[in-house]
Amino acid sequence: MSADYDHGRRDGLRLALAILAAEEEKWAPLLGESRSWRTNQDRAVRHKALQVAQRRVQTALGRLAGESDAADAELAATLARLGL
Repeated sequence: MSADYDHGRRDGLRLALAILAAEEEKWAPLLGESRSWRTNQDRAVRHKALQVAQRRVQTALGRLAGESDAADAELAATLARLGL
């Protein structure tokens, strides 16, 4: 694979992580806040789905970083900033 392709893949995965982190930040405070048990259950499922998606993207980033010769410093900084 070319360096440009790898860079594009990393950028796309970092963007996906940022979007998922923003969504989780939005939904986490709403867990258990509704009087409706169904709404609370839906929010809990959505929150868990976001966590699973973040984990999958993080795994993909890790594999991509493992394929390259040296770990990208920008990738490590992004993961550290997101707390992953």
